[in-house]
Amino acid sequence: MAATANKQSDFSLADSAADARCRIDAALETYTRLSPACPAQLAEAIRYCLLAPGKRLRPLLVLWSAEACGCTVEAAIPAACAVEMVHCYSLVHDDLPAMDDDDLRRGRATCHKMFGEANAILVGDALLTLAFGVIARDVHPAEVSVACAAALADAAGALGMVGGQADDLAAERGGSMEVPPLDSLQSIHDRKTGAMFTVSTTLGSLVAGASEEQQAALRTYGQKLGLAFQIADDLLDVEGSTAAVGKRVGKDRDHGKLTFPGLLGVDESRRRARALIDEARAAVAPFGSAADRLTALARYVLERNR
Repeated sequence: MAATANKQSDFSLADSAADARCRIDAALETYTRLSPACPAQLAEAIRYCLLAPGKRLRPLLVLWSAEACGCTVEAAIPAACAVEMVHCYSLVHDDLPAMDDDDLRRGRATCHKMFGEANAILVGDALLTLAFGVIARDVHPAEVSVACAAALADAAGALGMVGGQADDLAAERGGSMEVPPLDSLQSIHDRKTGAMFTVSTTLGSLVAGASEEQQAALRTYGQKLGLAFQIADDLLDVEGSTAAVGKRVGKDRDHGKLTFPGLLGVDESRRRARALIDEARAAVAPFGSAADRLTALARYVLERNR
């Protein structure tokens, strides 16, 4: 890895993120130009969900992890888009009445409110499979494509995001806990949220052909950042506004969900989030200025209001 830089490079995170989002959104728009064989309403619903304005944090992590390892952003775009497709599918399904029953996402009506529950299920199915098609066709060379597909499948599946969601629902619905509540909560979010953050940094490192040492550092960064993001999200549900956040707030309390502020209080939750961000930044410090965007993104996750 590169030696630690003495000072941070002079750049604007907002400008860097805006430029990267433009590239990501342009690629997503291309990927959603589906064949006429796709039913028109399904195609419309896919575009409505995937192209909705968003932070694109996970694809940014793919791009900037690849960049930290010396890879061009362009080479990492397909993997970044695949991660966003999986993330979007998970939001569409999470918003369904059988799950979190939300009617607002990213400041707009949720997919099932716009297109019906059956279509929302199909949109999620389509986005998940489209993600793996993108990796299979557009991530090169073949051995990297295979490694990326395996990593994304592990992160998104029963041992990762889906398993975390299952345990989250069980806890919300009064299921018995075999471990202390805080350990259970951390386990849920290490999978439900953290797995997709971690795989984003992993895909970036795989596309870049990173060393094992670099991959390990980026995995640690992703794990710490993902849990800090979830704590910040829990705090926003307590302290944020619907207008700023773009989704209904206060719903975790209303549903009796297990959250960090609910278990630890606001002040201790905020302290834990700060500690996790410090650990994330320390993990990528050996990359030096090549990881400036990752370091700045970590600060943003802690300070965000939406």
